[in-house]
Amino acid sequence: MPKKVYPDATAALAGLLKDGMTIHAGGFGLCGIPAVLIEAVKESGVKDLTVVSNNAGIDDVGLGKLLRTRQIKKMIASYVGENAEFARQFLAGELEIEFNPQGTLAERIRAGGAGIPAFFTKTGVGTAVAEGKPTQVFDGETYVMERGIVADVALVHAWKADTEGNLVYRRTARNFNPMMATAAKMTVAQVEHLVPVGEIDPDHIITPGVYVKRIVVLPEGYEKLIENRTVRKAA
Repeated sequence: MPKKVYPDATAALAGLLKDGMTIHAGGFGLCGIPAVLIEAVKESGVKDLTVVSNNAGIDDVGLGKLLRTRQIKKMIASYVGENAEFARQFLAGELEIEFNPQGTLAERIRAGGAGIPAFFTKTGVGTAVAEGKPTQVFDGETYVMERGIVADVALVHAWKADTEGNLVYRRTARNFNPMMATAAKMTVAQVEHLVPVGEIDPDHIITPGVYVKRIVVLPEGYEKLIENRTVRKAA
């Protein structure tokens, strides 16, 4: 077995998980979420986690599983409207929340991966988002400082990988995965298809394998869930 490829999600996360760590979890809604890796985190029993994700999945799916088991202490997110347990814990003061405008969250993660400790943005100036954060005036406009984010571990989902960890994402499942893959001390990818080195056109590689340390191939029949199914009425 190639050195980066592990037999299952539990093996791929072995030795990486600890209480109080920060985890990047890719995905948008349920699209492109690393569900198998999240399940392995749940089974590990690790707790007091800070999880960075666009959202928290839905009840009992994706990160919703970690909320149900109270393994998440803090969420850094931009949208949480589809998860009733998230709302319940937040309103009860049981869950710490750091809300970010979606573009700001994306840039904080990208900045972390690029080695940029902080940047300035106009988004959120004069609102609760900017409370307690430094501001600076540039060209007569006020900007708020936001910090880059680097996680201990990034969990990402990719459509295809080769055995060196070069990743290709498919359509909207790309979302937050590429930037998170660059912004962690260790990146673990669950992939739908694994091919030998050389079978992916270099022009199609989105995340270079240098960022990816461990890979797990999804089991046959892996179900990719849809958060809200919208279809046209029959003609």
